[in-house]
Amino acid sequence: MRYLICGDIHGNLPALELMLQKEKDNYDQLICHGDVVNYGPWSNECVLLLNTIKESVKLKGNHEYYFLKGSYSGTNQIAIAFFNFCYNKFSQFEIIKKYGESFEVNTFIVQHTILDKYIFYDTKIEVLDRNYIIGHSHQQFDKFIGEKRLLNTGSVGQNRSYINCINYIIYDVELNLFSMKMQKYNHKIIIDKMKSDSYPKVCIDYYRTKNILS
Repeated sequence: MRYLICGDIHGNLPALELMLQKEKDNYDQLICHGDVVNYGPWSNECVLLLNTIKESVKLKGNHEYYFLKGSYSGTNQIAIAFFNFCYNKFSQFEIIKKYGESFEVNTFIVQHTILDKYIFYDTKIEVLDRNYIIGHSHQQFDKFIGEKRLLNTGSVGQNRSYINCINYIIYDVELNLFSMKMQKYNHKIIIDKMKSDSYPKVCIDYYRTKNILS
């Protein structure tokens, strides 16, 4: 059994479509750990596309909770601008309402994050109670904490290191093998769409000024 495990798509339909096309013959089930929505121009379309994948599990991330609640709880002004713009265009509430909280794969728990915070490679964690596969921080890594293993898939749609890169994981259970995947895409497509949709300038600049991998 092979799983495509991904998340933090953030309304980036071109990145999601490219990943699915590239891996179409390389997995048996897709698991998305959340944050399908917000930021990018295609939140509705990403939710609908994932919903067409029969063998799939969708979990809630913090941005699904923000959309279902109807408010963003943070103070970051750029994030507030994104939420206000994207939330008003979103309509697929009934679908994301059905997303789960966590999913067990072999000896691993897949969920959006742990300890209710951003987990990076160098985040200090003294003890881990289970093996986990998470996202949320948009940073791909694989590490051991004691005898437990912690993997982060990285982000499909909003890579914080290089905005034009897609990250996800393929997990082959029989071989107990994790493949940390990365591929590039044309991020200018999302910037052009944001311009044509009249996103606030601060939102467009957020994507336009990010590092790219040449």
